[in-house]
Formats: sequence, C-alpha cells, structure tokens
Amino acid sequence: MNATMEYGAPAAGTAEPPRVIVPDRSSLFADRARRFAALADGHSLGDWLRFLGRLSLAQHGALQALRPVPLPDAAALAQARSHGMPPVPAQHWPRDPAWRGTLVGILAALQSSGLTEAAQQSCARLAAASVEAQEALADRVLRTELYGDDADLLPFVAAALQVYWTALAASLGTAQVRTLDVPGVCPCCGSLPVASVVRTAAEANNLRYLHCSLCNTEWNLVRVKCAACDSTAKIAYRHIDGDAVQAMRAETCDDCMSYLKILYQEKAPDGDPVADDLATLALDLLLDEAGYSRSGPNLLFIPGQ
Repeated sequence: MNATMEYGAPAAGTAEPPRVIVPDRSSLFADRARRFAALADGHSLGDWLRFLGRLSLAQHGALQALRPVPLPDAAALAQARSHGMPPVPAQHWPRDPAWRGTLVGILAALQSSGLTEAAQQSCARLAAASVEAQEALADRVLRTELYGDDADLLPFVAAALQVYWTALAASLGTAQVRTLDVPGVCPCCGSLPVASVVRTAAEANNLRYLHCSLCNTEWNLVRVKCAACDSTAKIAYRHIDGDAVQAMRAETCDDCMSYLKILYQEKAPDGDPVADDLATLALDLLLDEAGYSRSGPNLLFIPGQ
C-alpha cells in the first residue's frame, strides 16, 4: 500500500460550481447496477458484487414506482435553514409508510432473481416480519448500528431506506438543500458520507464531493481535508500496490486516524462511490491493520459477515 500527497486545483471555467448535487432518481440506481456488474467480472468477490447489482436494479425499479412522499412544509424548511440543519434528518424525520412498500418491492424483485438459499431465507424472514420489527430494523440502520441479531436483514432494509431518502432528496432539489456549517455530514439528511468523488464534469471539474451513504446527495468539500475532523495537516492518499488504475484510493488522516475513500472519475468515468467502495474491501482490510477507522459507513455492507 502506497501513500502519496495530492493537492486540488480550481474548477475549470468561470461559472460558480454547484455546492450541492441532488441525486437523479431516473438513473442513479440503474447506473450503480451497471457498475456493480462491470466490477464483478474477474473479481474475487464477483458473485457478491453481482448480487449487489441485482439489489441496485431492484432499488431502481422501486424508486420509479414510488409515489410522491410528503416533504417538509415551508415553515419547516425555513426553520432548517435558519438553524443550519438538514431538512429531512435521518434519525428524526417521520418516515412515511411508503418506505415499507418500497421494501416489499425490493424483496419481491430479488426473490425472483435467483438468490442463494441463505439470501432467500433472509428475504422471506424480512417480508414476514411485523411492521414494528421492520421499523425497529430501520431505526438500527439509520443509527448505523450494523451488527447484532438479524444483521443479515439490515442491507435489505438499508436499500429500501436509500430509495425513500433518495426520493426525498431529488424532490427537494438544490434550492432546498444547502450546505451546513458542519461540512462532514449530508446537508439533506445529516448522514455520513460513504466516500467522496473527484468529478470531471465541466461545472465541477477537479472538485471533490462527498457522497451521502443514505440519500445519495453530494456536497462539495475542498481537497486534502479530512471529512471527519477538518484537519489538513496529516492527510495522505493510499492505494493497493499493483492496482494499475487506482481509481479508488483512501484519504487517511493521522490526526484522527480515520479514512474515507475517494473515487477519481478521470480514471473511472463510470465509477460509483458505493459500488467501487465495496469492490475495494481489500483496501479497507489493509487500513484496518494499519490502525485507521472508516469515518463513514456503506449501508449495504455488514462488517464481519
């Protein structure tokens, strides 16, 4: 594993770059499914990545079928802005029951896609669970308590919650989602980022955006800065030796001993922060051995399983 220092450059052109990018509900999960499928070819975790591709495709179908869900009213949005708070906070926003309908749709799509016996059993248990049990599992996901009893059910619950919050973020739009005083949390739902992306689009060329682990909103954070503690003093970029592409690296901070992966679109134009993160778990293992901790979760992955 190598470590190199890397400094950012200003965006090309004179237009003001976007501070926040909300997800495109028409294509986000479909694009992610294609990326999982591409990453699976020849990968040691190919079967698992292909399964995650099917899960992402089920999320795409569920999002397209999801009816409009209630949004904050004007007074609530104004209050969120005045207090510098996210408008639909993950742990406090009153979830509409529609998220459970999304879960039903995802499970049905997966069960018809040729799952392993273990995954089929997990889907069946979750589909048969009571409303109270499903809501309790959702609370665990939103608190990022990705462990304990029934941990095998949590990625499916997380997938449904991602669909629901992605719909909220897309419906709110950039006019209602503004950056917060705390740069390391999502300005839409207050969740932690799963990774960051250095973009190549003309309006955001060479700028780094953190990508929300829940609602898929992205928000700008300057390069060479820790997303967890804001430090700029002891930042390094690490990758696995022998990785010829090096599209996904880890930004480590020796002040707080945390890391967050960073995806370079220049090296992987079709890269996806969620998919590419899970395809580079070997890098997580090396960083764990070196004493670093992830600063943000991937809600589709249960550590230790």
